Amino acid sequence: MLVSLKWLRDYVDIDVDPKTFGDKMTMTGTKTETIENLGDEISGVVVAKIVDIQPHPDAEKLVVTQVDIGKKENIQIVTGAKNIKVGDIIPLATHGSNLPGGIKIKKSKLRGIESNGMMCSAKELGIDEKFVEDYKKNGIFILDMEDSYKLGKDIKDVLGLDDAIIDFELTSNRPDCKSMIGIAREAAVTLDNKLKFPNIIVKEESDKDMNISVEIKDNDLCTRYLARKVTDIKIERSPYWMQRRLIESGIRPINNIVDITNFVMIEMGQPMHAFDMRQINGDKIVVKTPDKEEIFTTLDGQERQIDEDTLMICDADKNLGLAGIMGGLDSEVKEDTKEILFESAVFNKENIRKSSKRLGLRTEASSRFEKGVSEENAKLAIERAAQLVELLGAGKVVKGLVDTYPNPKQVQKLTIDPIRINKRIGIDIPMDKFCSILESLEFKCNLKTSNELELEVPYFRLDIVEEADIFEEIARIYGFENIPSVQLQGNSTAGVKTDKQKYVDNIKNTAIACGLYETITYSFVSPKGLDRVKIPEDSKLRDVVKLINPLGEDTSIMRSTMLANMMDVLSTNNSHNVEKANIFECGHIFTPDDMAGVEETRLCLGMYGDNVDFYTLKGVLEKIFQRNGIKNPKFVAQKENTSYHPGRCADVFVDGRHIATLGEAHPQVCDNYNISKRVYLSEVNVDIMFELSDLSIVFSQLPKYPSITRDIALLLDEKIQVGQIEEVIMEKANELVEACNLFDVYKGAQIEEGKKSVAYSIVYRSLEKTLTDDDIAQVHSSILKALEEKLDAKLRD
Repeated sequence: MLVSLKWLRDYVDIDVDPKTFGDKMTMTGTKTETIENLGDEISGVVVAKIVDIQPHPDAEKLVVTQVDIGKKENIQIVTGAKNIKVGDIIPLATHGSNLPGGIKIKKSKLRGIESNGMMCSAKELGIDEKFVEDYKKNGIFILDMEDSYKLGKDIKDVLGLDDAIIDFELTSNRPDCKSMIGIAREAAVTLDNKLKFPNIIVKEESDKDMNISVEIKDNDLCTRYLARKVTDIKIERSPYWMQRRLIESGIRPINNIVDITNFVMIEMGQPMHAFDMRQINGDKIVVKTPDKEEIFTTLDGQERQIDEDTLMICDADKNLGLAGIMGGLDSEVKEDTKEILFESAVFNKENIRKSSKRLGLRTEASSRFEKGVSEENAKLAIERAAQLVELLGAGKVVKGLVDTYPNPKQVQKLTIDPIRINKRIGIDIPMDKFCSILESLEFKCNLKTSNELELEVPYFRLDIVEEADIFEEIARIYGFENIPSVQLQGNSTAGVKTDKQKYVDNIKNTAIACGLYETITYSFVSPKGLDRVKIPEDSKLRDVVKLINPLGEDTSIMRSTMLANMMDVLSTNNSHNVEKANIFECGHIFTPDDMAGVEETRLCLGMYGDNVDFYTLKGVLEKIFQRNGIKNPKFVAQKENTSYHPGRCADVFVDGRHIATLGEAHPQVCDNYNISKRVYLSEVNVDIMFELSDLSIVFSQLPKYPSITRDIALLLDEKIQVGQIEEVIMEKANELVEACNLFDVYKGAQIEEGKKSVAYSIVYRSLEKTLTDDDIAQVHSSILKALEEKLDAKLRD
């Protein structure tokens, strides 16, 4: 917020220098970013009048002028300016004067003719040319209104250059401070002075009727709409003092009517708009959203597509403006406008923010509406605009004010506990001082008991909603520097990791020990990733958590699987010619409330390269299970998971619960990521792992009795998995089978088609005695019989 200190003094007495004032404002919560002292480098520049112009005798492009600066003798100036004439009032840098940039003006001779100074352009005075009329840009800065200037007067006083511009950094919760009055309120409290609020009186001199009606069709999007009619309009330039104040606020002056609306917006913090009455059909204003998408041309001449959520200001037949953002091109104030309608309204801040973002159009008005404006301030602002119209002689105000206010806002009341606030701040402010601080901020105090103070919140403080907000107000005005510093109190405790965190760390350490490198990726991802890893349309993984305000489409949802992230990492490595990659990530996936949970911890493994296959990945996964208390994991072939190769994928179950999936990535998935190699992936549910883990260590004595090994070679269907064979063997173990180890799988010419030979070594041992052949034969026979009955396995000769 750019604030002219000279303008600010209209509302509050400031008797300190700009730097001291900025420092004090920072200490009470209104941070000062920069201070620019205008005119500091200017001296000796005065108001002058050109009284004579003659050609230079020796230079066609130069003229010799005589200028009057209010002294007995005129001053001779030689110049090449083309935009001057006799009678013009100009800024003149006299002999010995200084200009911005360290320029010093001295007497000189130009082609033999003495020149005793220099006529100044706007640029030479440090005035930004974007705020200067076209006819003044390419030459000397011609001053307007000759009669109002005293010749010889310091140009800094005339042009308002004896000022300081302070840039305050405002927080988003203080929209009331985005105005001169708002800053003045803070300055008054900071300097312990009184606010001088403008005395607003409207004469209403026009005898015409206020024949305008206003209809609000959506009370949630527009809570109040005020309108005032002005006749006998005279469109002309604003007085210099108003232009100067707009310029210092970063706004280009246009004409008196438009400048009044901008002046009130800066002064009061209420955006306003002026409509040409000739463009309002049916003498009616309607505030509504369109029934369908339309094209609307705004004041800047751009055609914009508006949709059903864009709030519009309309008449009986057509759109007039984008509510709270920008008016329409057709309804703008023109040079021949004779009647206008002032608008001052309050619009829903969320709707304005979304519409402004959707249209790519952010204005001074929308930046204020999207933070919130006060319904009470809207009325004060339109009355102030009417007063300025009369003050500038720009028109006559019609009697009456249209005020459509469907649901008047009640005065907000808040009950607080001063004792609790004092305790939390760490001070003891007496009750009279406590109330005095709040009353200086325009709160009304009603003390009921020592720990119960009822407050009426001022209409402009939209940020005050609870006691914590009052806590902040008391602390900042009392002075943070006045709050004593104390040592921290309480018992210190050691920060330790939870059991779950330690478990995850152990998983990571195991993966690293297996030769994998850890990576970390973003949890918010693109929905396209689900397509690239071939997640079916009806999968629950498509039910994702969507971000309300994403940075872009590539980060618009929270991930429901880590496969897409892993494939991105592997693809990046492959594109950089990394021949072999072994990667893991331990992170989180996110699901909506109506699914299993909001957040789940997952481990994702990914690898490619020479000598890497399904069993490489399976071995890493088994080692992770073994080192982290997962006993007897069961690997079951899986053909339905579309992200994996249908013949090289398995699910892992522990105690009947699905704990992981592993396999070779589907070739189409690899194509989607431009990877020509075979890629192996696994995604593990760490939450279930942690729940099922058994990290207890049980010691047993060394066996006293010897073991006996029996080898068997089985002929069975090639579709039978070795896990099924081992399951049958261990079922019939009768506590005598210590281990069964697979040592051969054979398919060849001696084995009929569709069959395979599987060979096991079965180790028998008893903890109570030395086994005999008879002891073993009974168990061994039952194992062979069970294999034949359940798996149709034949003992191979």
